[in-house]
This record gives sequence, structure tokens and C-alpha cells, in this order.
Amino acid sequence: MTFKVRGITLAGLVLLAGAAPLLAHHSFTMFDMSKRLTLAGNVTDFQWTNPHVYIELDVPDDKGAVKHWSIEMGSPSILMQSGWKFSSLHKGDKVTLIINPLKNGQSGGFLAKATLPDGRQLGNGPGREP
Repeated sequence: MTFKVRGITLAGLVLLAGAAPLLAHHSFTMFDMSKRLTLAGNVTDFQWTNPHVYIELDVPDDKGAVKHWSIEMGSPSILMQSGWKFSSLHKGDKVTLIINPLKNGQSGGFLAKATLPDGRQLGNGPGREP
């Protein structure tokens, strides 16, 4: 292989490596960051996964009907910086969440603040609420 071909190959690999973080980036444009909803309900699942953590929540309305919500959070490494642990929530825990809802009106959103069963309030990473 000539130096020119090696140089072009190396340059291409560097460009691909630099593009990887861009491909991994997740947009939050699906959430209405200008609105806030408060949800009080029971945790059905707490998914401590990369790239995002999720709280699955059943929320009863004033007539007793239950609506299921899926709430997205930051990555585990970001959340740990603000006090979250993989064991922070368990199935059946009663929590109150303040979220930015999905723009499409479906029952989901992006966490702004959580009040845990022990009364602690945690945000969605450092520099964000509580």
C-alpha cells in the first residue's frame, strides 16, 4: 500500500470515528419543553439502561381509570451525578413526577423532577431541577 492510500484510509477512519458521537446523539424535540404536567402514580418498571433510563408509571384519574405513562430520563452516568441509583425506584413505589409531555399527545414525556417515596426530590441530572 502506498503512503497516499494509507493516508486516505487513515483520514477516512478518523472521520468515521468522529461521526460516531453524532450518530449516538438523541434529540429531545419530541417533547414540549414549554409545558409541564404533574403525574402521581405507581411505578410499574424502572429501566436503568443506556442510553436513557425510563420510568414506567400507572396513573389513576379521578374516576379510577388507569393510564400508563413512559417517562424518559438521561443516561445512568448523568443521573448518578444528581443522586439517582439503579435501586432508587421499585415496582409498586408511589411517586410524583413533573414532566415535559410528548408533543404528539401520547402518554409519555421527559422527566423534569421526581418526588420519591421517601420524599427526596431528584432532577434529571446535574444543573436541572429539582
